[in-house]
Amino acid sequence: MRELSQLIDVEEPAWPELRETLDASPVSVEVLPSDSELGRASVLQLQATARSYLGAVVLHCGGLLVDDGWLRVFGSPVSGAAHGVPGLAHVNQFPGTFDPAWRPETGLVVAHDVLGGTFALNAAAPAGADRPGAPGEVVYFAPDSLRWEALGLGHSTWLAWLVSGALDEFYADLRWPGWKAEVRALNGAEGLSLFPPLWSAEARQDISATSRRAVPMRELLGVARDSCRQFDGVDPGFLGAV
Repeated sequence: MRELSQLIDVEEPAWPELRETLDASPVSVEVLPSDSELGRASVLQLQATARSYLGAVVLHCGGLLVDDGWLRVFGSPVSGAAHGVPGLAHVNQFPGTFDPAWRPETGLVVAHDVLGGTFALNAAAPAGADRPGAPGEVVYFAPDSLRWEALGLGHSTWLAWLVSGALDEFYADLRWPGWKAEVRALNGAEGLSLFPPLWSAEARQDISATSRRAVPMRELLGVARDSCRQFDGVDPGFLGAV
């Protein structure tokens, strides 16, 4: 177990490199203000060093709003900030004080998209949690298929991929004309509920014809988890607490 100083006082910290990557992104990336005390506590609980992109995000920013807010990458936000994006510690239900025995049970939720899609960092035994991919790989719970998908990327590569412009292709079938205006109207604790739902044949045929409304993200995640249990008899597990 490493002390906080060992985690943050490192050679070649990742934040300067990551900040350059974010600034050069072809898509909009808003770096939210951070709470340094929360960032330090989160780094300590995660045992992630400032040399990693994960440690850099948690330590130096309150989160990232990527592609006009379509995607929210969690960090250490200032309490009560206007954007309303929750922190990584809150989403993953970190213990109130440092607990060396605590680990995320199935994986660390690192981002949500506005449709309820969930990006998580696999824990040590993903097969035991019925998740694809290798330990430490980023996986995605897709709200249109109600299944976890392996992305074949570690956290740092995944984060660089997010801001490279690749989201246009990744979400090609899940966006509609005018989506940016609808997404910008949301706060950081809301998502978009579609009817007919994303997994339906009607939505797959013409997503632009769906009706959409803003709902609390916790509601959106709960419906996705319940639908997965109902249709497949499989519990996708923890999708984050918002």
